[in-house]
Amino acid sequence: MGKQGKRFSGAREKVDRDRLYSVQEALELVRETQAAKFDETVDIAVRLGVNPKYSDQMVRGAVALPHGTGKSVRVLVFAKGEKDKEARDAGADFVGAEDLAAKIKEGWLDFDRVIATPDMMGVVGPLGKILGPRGLMPNPKLGTVTFDLARTIQEVKAGKIEFRTEKAGIVHAVIGKASFDAQKLYENAAALFEVLYKLKPAASKGQYLRAVVISTTMGPGIKLDPVDIANTFAR
Repeated sequence: MGKQGKRFSGAREKVDRDRLYSVQEALELVRETQAAKFDETVDIAVRLGVNPKYSDQMVRGAVALPHGTGKSVRVLVFAKGEKDKEARDAGADFVGAEDLAAKIKEGWLDFDRVIATPDMMGVVGPLGKILGPRGLMPNPKLGTVTFDLARTIQEVKAGKIEFRTEKAGIVHAVIGKASFDAQKLYENAAALFEVLYKLKPAASKGQYLRAVVISTTMGPGIKLDPVDIANTFAR
């Protein structure tokens, strides 16, 4: 194991690794555990009581964070004609059709989110093997295949995030920056937890949220109390 820096060691000493923190306590503490000099991202990992290899237990969705992620989002839109202009006017960073598809096939991936109008899915479909594994494939269930480009682009730019369970049943999401005050982080986390509970599969039995850990990009993990989260956010 490599030697840990003084900043990380100091941050880790602030965290009781045997304790399960409430959401509010954890979010106040996470701001004190930055281990780098830059404004670190605050990440959350949630292990769910699901087996995502079964389609009826896959949890996938999107949530508009009230205070955004603190990151600028590069949005690519597949559209033509009037919808091309609508996307550009709404602030899309890249707009096109077959030209963009060709660039992506050549290895270009300098964007964070992809939106497409329904009539462009014939162009986008063949890109599934490239975009899919990276979580970038437009999906009508997530609102990224739509003719309502202006609203969708604005939501994404404002901090709407997508999430899905990985093989181990874990959801990873960004809920802001360490520079956010604790209340903003709390409201962003609350929005995520509320959506996760709304998406709970009927096939999921027993405890739904099994483990939750929050951390900054370079900081130590802080364990949250799943029971406290369930009591607060399960509806």
